[in-house]
Amino acid sequence: MTADSDRHAVKMAKKKVARDKIMATKTDQKGLIIVHTGKGKGKSSAAFGMIFRCIAHQMPCAVVQFIKGGMSTGERDLILANFTDLCEFHTMGEGFTWETQDRDRDIEMAQAAWEKAKDLIRDESRRMVLLDEINIALRYDYLDVNEVVQFLKDEKPPMTHVVLTGRNAKDELIEAADLVTEMELIKHPFRSGIKAQIGVEF
Repeated sequence: MTADSDRHAVKMAKKKVARDKIMATKTDQKGLIIVHTGKGKGKSSAAFGMIFRCIAHQMPCAVVQFIKGGMSTGERDLILANFTDLCEFHTMGEGFTWETQDRDRDIEMAQAAWEKAKDLIRDESRRMVLLDEINIALRYDYLDVNEVVQFLKDEKPPMTHVVLTGRNAKDELIEAADLVTEMELIKHPFRSGIKAQIGVEF
């Protein structure tokens, strides 16, 4: 081994000892409140990655889509075709707000989606429930953020993970969450005139 390799081995050995010491203190488990927000792409994609992990581990889970309409997406089609025994999938929205242009109807649909979400979360046999684009419904006050936060604090089973996606997450939700990731937009092809593409966006 070279001198550089020797120094690297010594450095990594010290790092492993320190890391093992830290990891030994991490013994608790709990159901997490997870928020994916920000202007960057990947919020729902990352959340669906966790749903597919649950499916791979044979862990019952569920998805409620608050805004997106009934259009075909890869995740939805794959789950409905192959994994309905493990993952309930409910598309409750009718499209983005600029498409529906009917606030009263949007509020009605968001409230119905929230009622469905509460039923799914209360069932402690489910290990994860994804509330896709709920942050949009909260941003436009279709739902009361304080009610959502209080429900998650009071009624979410101890080992159930709940994932909430969408840009502009409200401060109250961020404060209540255990894990918050903000997707930062650096570049996006849409700004260069490239439309949403199959396999990337849906």
